[in-house]
Formats: sequence, C-alpha cells, structure tokens
Amino acid sequence: MNFSELFNLSGLLGRFSPDGKCLASCLQHRLVVRDASSLQILQLYTCLDQIQYIEWSSDSLFILCAMFKRGIVQVWSLEQPDWRCKIDEGSAGLVASCWSPDGRHILNTTEFHLRITVWSLCTKSVSYIKYPKACQQAGVAFTKDGRYMAVAERRDCKDFISIFVCSNWQLLRHFDTETQDLFGIEWAPNGCVLAAWDTCLEYKVLLYSLDGRLLSSYRAYEWPLGVKSIAWSPSSQFLAIGSFDEKVRILNHVTWKKITELEHPATVASKKTIVYKEVEKSPTVDTERLTFPSTRALASSLFSTQSKYDIAQVPVSLQYIKPVADRANPKVGVGMLAFSADNCFLATKNDNIPNAVWIWDIRKLKLSVVLEQLCTIQAFQWDPCQPRLAVCTGSSRMYLWSPAGCVVVQVPGEGDFQIMSISWHSSGDSMLLLSKENFCVCYLEREEV
Repeated sequence: MNFSELFNLSGLLGRFSPDGKCLASCLQHRLVVRDASSLQILQLYTCLDQIQYIEWSSDSLFILCAMFKRGIVQVWSLEQPDWRCKIDEGSAGLVASCWSPDGRHILNTTEFHLRITVWSLCTKSVSYIKYPKACQQAGVAFTKDGRYMAVAERRDCKDFISIFVCSNWQLLRHFDTETQDLFGIEWAPNGCVLAAWDTCLEYKVLLYSLDGRLLSSYRAYEWPLGVKSIAWSPSSQFLAIGSFDEKVRILNHVTWKKITELEHPATVASKKTIVYKEVEKSPTVDTERLTFPSTRALASSLFSTQSKYDIAQVPVSLQYIKPVADRANPKVGVGMLAFSADNCFLATKNDNIPNAVWIWDIRKLKLSVVLEQLCTIQAFQWDPCQPRLAVCTGSSRMYLWSPAGCVVVQVPGEGDFQIMSISWHSSGDSMLLLSKENFCVCYLEREEV
C-alpha cells in the first residue's frame, strides 16, 4: 500500500471522475484537475468566489462548480479549457445544483425551493419544474440508466411525485403520495421501483412503479420515531430500512414483505460473530541502538500512538451512549447503511454505539463481524469491485475489512491528518482520503488482496 503526498483542500471537495482518469479538488476559489494515477496537474481553473460544491458530468468531460452564496454555477470543459459557461440565478438564489444523466443539462434549485431550472448546455434553452419540495434527503432522483427523473413536490399542503423523461423533460406521471411530510425518494438500481419515505414522526415506506402505481406500503410500528436511513441492494432484490428503534428491516422485492430484522444490541453475545477491537499500542524504542541527534524522528515515533486490532472474546460490551431525550435530532437509531457491490454484505452504524461498524452476511441474514474503533465512525464505503470495506474515524488511521481479515493502516506524513471522508476509485485500486484541509491518495497493490 502506497500513499501520495498531502495536497491542500477546502470544504472536503475532492472527486474522482466517473471514468477514473482524473481527480478534481478545490482550494477556496480554485479548481485543480489532476491525472488520477500520476497526480500531475492537468488544468487549473479560477472561479468567481469560494467553491461550495463540485460535480463531474457522467462522461467526465465537464465539471460544475456551485457558489451558493453568490447564486452562480460555473462549468468548465476538460477538452476545451478556454470554453466558458456561467449560470447566474440572480435574485432567485441557489440552494442545489446537479447534472442530468446525459451530462449536457444542469438542474439548479432556487432558494425557498420555488422552482428547479433546467439549463441546456447544447441549445441554451431553459425549462422550469415548479413546486419542488425541500426534502431533508434526496428530493430529485434519477434512474441508473439515466432515462427517468423523479421529483418530490409540495403543493396545496400535499405531497406529490412527478416522473419526467430525461431526454425531453416531458412529464410522464404525476401522482400524490400518502405521506404527511415526504422525507426522501430513491430509485431501485434497476429503475423499476421508486421508494419514498415519510418524516421520522411517521413510520411509512411507500413503493411505486414507474407508472405511479402504489406497489406496497410498509409500516413497522406506529408511535415512536420512524425511518432514519434507506439503502437498496445493487441487485434491487432487497431494501434495507434503518430505523430510530436501532433495527434494520430488510424487505424483499417479490412481495415487499419483511424477511428479517437486524438488531444492534450493546452486548454482542453470539459466538459466531467476530469482534475486532481496536487497541492502542505504544511503539517500543530500543534506546541502545538509537543514533543521536535524531531527536525529531524519536519524538515523532514516541508520541504518535499506533493501534492494531485484537479479536475480542464474546460476550463483548460495546460503548453505548444514552441519547438525550429532550434535544432535537437525537443520536439514536441506524443512520448509516451500505450494501457491498456483490450483494453479500451489509454494513451499518447505530448512532447510539458511535464507535462500531456492524457487518451482516446477507446470504445467511446473520451478523458476521463487528469492528469496534477507538473513535467515532465518520464514514465507511465499500470497494466498488469486491467485498472490502474502508472505514475512517477522524484520525490519521484508515481501516480495511474483507472476509479475509481486518487491518489498521497508519497514513504516513507529518502533522495531524484527520481523515473525515473516503472515496474509492472506480477500479478499486486506489482511494481518496479527505480531511478538512488536505487530501492524499492511497494506492493498493492487487497482489496483497
């Protein structure tokens, strides 16, 4: 495993291009595009203000930079660096911006969610979508094949969903939803089913077909806080629902009934579950063999705490934090969910037990592994090519799990590099590690896997 040097970054804005050839990063108002393998700078663009969001087009030929404070989006071309595009929403303001799947239209959401404006880079034409709803999660969702777009809407104090054809932005279906306050929408990867779920005050998950028919409605319980997170399996066979009651419920794609309920207790008792516990180890220094004056090297090795994984003996009590009941957004329930690319594993995080990642074997519907870290889990992401999970905890260490085992990796370098986010390259051969002020690329050698 090799690491690049650290590069400066702002706003956690670092993205690999979809084709895997380039890496874009932002520093204040500058956009830097590098070669993904050599990290040589290919292009340097200067925007009008500090960049708050970036996104690659699907064909990796364009990149948009959104400056929400100024209500401006600037688009840059990799093939023609002199080409310019600026979209100014003016007094309408800007709260969100994204590409359409064809990479030639930009969808801007104005302040107060008054409308979504669709700008065409080819014809310079403009289309408007009225009444978009300010969803806490995704209010706009595209099918994976890029043919259809679903938009959550709110009009006359009721929730609606509109489905548009992306090729000409024509309305295909418009229907109301049986929700009190629609929270988010997400297409199944095969593009046949749209999941919509209600606010956390009402446990309700609705599943719609492409023509707007209600296929099923799922409700696990009635009065306590409801749905917190949702994830489709890559095969579209399973829908995992993370709830505030610290459980994950998995629905099947045939009957849309619950097939299992995955609990997250504070004590892991099953002997069939492996618990990897991260423990600190202070490095041993052989003072007789030290050659002075290497005091700086000595100091850095003495005071940099290292860690390793121990396999804990079950039953294991995990660090449990009791949620504060009288505060908004209590840290309780399953807030993070992700299926592995091969559909075999599901990784979850229960916010009451912030230092643990739970890895479930979907083939057996059983808990396979628990990773207990020293610090709070910030993010985890599956390798897009094989069942391998990368985890970060806001420290200078990165953690990798695969069915073969678990490893702690210390990122080399001076200073305090606190990894807050991880992004895999599409090949699975490298990873982008982001902190608030820096980023580096970690290269994995295939032979080691």
